[in-house]
Amino acid sequence: MKCQLKYVLLGVLCVGIIACDKDDNYDSNNFATGIVELPALRNGVNDVFITHSTTFNGQKITSFSMEYDKSKKHSRWIAFRFDNQTRLQTATRGNEFIPDPLLGTEYQRVQADFGRRGYDRGHLCASADRLYDQEANDQTFYYTNMSPQRNNFNTGVWLALEGQVQSWGRSCTASDTLYVVKGGTIDKEEHIKEYIGGDRSKPVPKYYYMALLFKKGESFKAIAFWMEHQDSKPSTIRLADYALTIDELEEKTGIDFFPNLNDNLENALEATYSTKAWPGLE
Repeated sequence: MKCQLKYVLLGVLCVGIIACDKDDNYDSNNFATGIVELPALRNGVNDVFITHSTTFNGQKITSFSMEYDKSKKHSRWIAFRFDNQTRLQTATRGNEFIPDPLLGTEYQRVQADFGRRGYDRGHLCASADRLYDQEANDQTFYYTNMSPQRNNFNTGVWLALEGQVQSWGRSCTASDTLYVVKGGTIDKEEHIKEYIGGDRSKPVPKYYYMALLFKKGESFKAIAFWMEHQDSKPSTIRLADYALTIDELEEKTGIDFFPNLNDNLENALEATYSTKAWPGLE
């Protein structure tokens, strides 16, 4: 598709604006009015917004943010970005699972809620998502970032999607950014697999999802994924089978993704996707 002003690859959208990130937290140009990766906050009585950051090359960088439901001891979503700084790989994988220092321990899960119960401590913001700085990698081991996942899911289709997203994120250049939102479903009863030990403050998500927005210069594309949390690995993994529009993901989850985008841009991006626009899906 050819626009009067610009080309946008694969017919995703035509826009005529300058879109460059000036810092890690705020996009001060026309395509957004706030922090791009953050979904709309629910701000319920048990919800708390948490942001973790590090100082990297003398600049404060957001590692990841979340809206955490204290009554479920689980985040509703976790959001972060890959850009020309956070795409770097200089850290090593940590392995110390510890409580999040920004939240009371009474609202967090513990080791006994996982392995003994048949679940991995599954990262939402993956360790491999945050390799730009050792402190940022260590933060991914906070219990607020853990979700109970069956090993076959955690090391199967979820790991495959995480790896593909990391590949897309690390293809970013100075003017490119991949905005990522991840989560497990805890809001609706029909989206809960079970409760750990029958404790209703410890749900196991029945589904996991991702919402992605990629900005390359002045071009944009978006896609979402929705996966059932199954006990067994599929014989083959084709990530395109799990793809859907962001509008469809919003309908399933009740979460408003990328609300800080310009309305016209948001509406166009969230209504469609093309697997051909995302290398590795076809």
